[in-house]
Amino acid sequence: MGTLRLTTAQALVRYLAAQQIEIDGEVESLFGCAFAIFGHGNVTCLGQQLYENQSVFPTWRGQNEQSMALAAVAYARAHKRRRIGIATSSVGPGAANMVTAAGVAHTNRLPLLLLCGDTFQSRLPDPVLQQTEHFANPSLTVNDAFKSVTRFWDRINAPSQLTVALPQAIATMLDPADCGPAMIALPQDVQGQAWDFPESFFEPKVHRIRRPQPEEVDLDAAVEALKTAKKPLIIAGGGVFYSGARDALISFAEKHQIPVVETIAGRTLLPDDHPLNCGPIGATGSDSANHMCNDADLVLAIGTRLQDFTTGSWTLFRDPGMKLISINAARFDANKHMAQSIIADAKDTIEPLDAKLGDWTTDAAWVEKGKAEKAAWTNIVNGRTAFAETTLPSYAQVVGKVNGLINEGDRVITAAGGLPAEINMNWQATYPYSLDVEFGFSCMGYEVAAGWGNKIARPDHESIVMVGDGSYLMMNSDIYSSVLTGHKMIVVVCDNGGFAVIRKLQTNTGNTAFNNQLEDCTTERDYDLPRVDFVSHAKGLGAHAEKVSSLGDFDAAFERAKAADRTYVLVVDIDDTKWSSCDAWWEVGLSEVSDDPNIIEARDNWEQGRVNQRRGV
Repeated sequence: MGTLRLTTAQALVRYLAAQQIEIDGEVESLFGCAFAIFGHGNVTCLGQQLYENQSVFPTWRGQNEQSMALAAVAYARAHKRRRIGIATSSVGPGAANMVTAAGVAHTNRLPLLLLCGDTFQSRLPDPVLQQTEHFANPSLTVNDAFKSVTRFWDRINAPSQLTVALPQAIATMLDPADCGPAMIALPQDVQGQAWDFPESFFEPKVHRIRRPQPEEVDLDAAVEALKTAKKPLIIAGGGVFYSGARDALISFAEKHQIPVVETIAGRTLLPDDHPLNCGPIGATGSDSANHMCNDADLVLAIGTRLQDFTTGSWTLFRDPGMKLISINAARFDANKHMAQSIIADAKDTIEPLDAKLGDWTTDAAWVEKGKAEKAAWTNIVNGRTAFAETTLPSYAQVVGKVNGLINEGDRVITAAGGLPAEINMNWQATYPYSLDVEFGFSCMGYEVAAGWGNKIARPDHESIVMVGDGSYLMMNSDIYSSVLTGHKMIVVVCDNGGFAVIRKLQTNTGNTAFNNQLEDCTTERDYDLPRVDFVSHAKGLGAHAEKVSSLGDFDAAFERAKAADRTYVLVVDIDDTKWSSCDAWWEVGLSEVSDDPNIIEARDNWEQGRVNQRRGV
């Protein structure tokens, strides 16, 4: 067997560069890009190898380790988990900064490869710069913090370990059940150590995403349950998106006339005007979807992890005999709440299930109820989003504007604060896959970084970021990254003067407004409260920017943003008293004991919603 004498860093990058994936009959590089901030822990060895392999995957420079890793997460989502972004940092704080991004990828079941510099395996120069020393466990470093937020974790203490670690890391990231981030710690001295690697280790390999097949007994059980149901309902989640099962889902629902509701991750799978689309489900969903859940006697959950915002903290399903059937590639998700599970790929389950059901269809009255509920909800949304020349627009009105101005292939991105709920409730989908609402980890700061990563993945379409002033202030430096690298975004900053949605939760539960809106923060200033000049700030980062002072001016400003040669930021002041809502309950922790009558009253009112909560079954 032939060998190649290579350093750890050389072998690592050469192996990654040899990995390919087949997508719709075309073979592409599995790793489409890398994001890097170099320091002493990754520049001398790994950095040079990334430079030498830019023809396979380019390396883009971020401004913050967390945000560049978030950009890699959005890149993977834009590619439906079929291509992967790499993020590399130095030792210590650089690595620690990426822990949050790993949490986003882990929660949302998205692939991300993290390559973090580490302290010296030899320990001869210890303690080194940026090393956190643990007196009773000298092997413990900052990189061990990733263990709780990654699907695969390893530390390379000898070059030969790559032959085991890298194939397992890739297998994890491409597994439809265990998909998530992989983290590999690279001690600084080991990166430069050499070994005689087998030449065969670097032969090109073409990967494909596995499709776990359903068992006949599970399909038959699902068919039996469906045929006895009077009011079946489909919950379509992000797994439908990743499986490529959208067309199969629509065909299945139409043939058997089963109403469909969408999770946040499953939004835009069906056109808004589809007669079986009953709207978004859950605490940030719609009256129409939630009312259908209240009455459903069978729920077919496809590709969803059934998060609390989806289920209204498990209060939406009111029929005591409701049967839950869950189709999911992940055993853990498929078996939640003692569901009748089908542990398999969504597309390859829907199609045989369709055939086994034959010509069976749901009662027409159930379908008509769904249409009536949806029509009523559409009237509510139309009223919220309608243009009105007011002093300050609502979130819903700005969402309505953006909704009407995008083109096919464009994607709107948001993550935290009030915007995920406002977009989920009020978005009327014309085009599929037009939303990336990160509401699994609900990570403030995802928005701008994700817009950059999405644009790298989808350069021919607009990447439209909708972000609140709070999230913008938390992480905005990838506006400059997008200008530096030539990946134009449109960023809509909705300024409501702080963390308004959390103040709403705070005051709705009887608590005093404190530390959320800027006006409610502790201060020792003796001057008027200054407000951030987001336009000047964005211009200072190299973007074009303007303040949209009137909703009537928004369309023209948006068109200027579309025509611009670089990232364009639109700033809109938002009325922080106007919120969208739906008929749903969501559990939050409230004080059992208090001297404040407002808190006592709020808890009593809150507990009334618990009467409908399913207790794990």
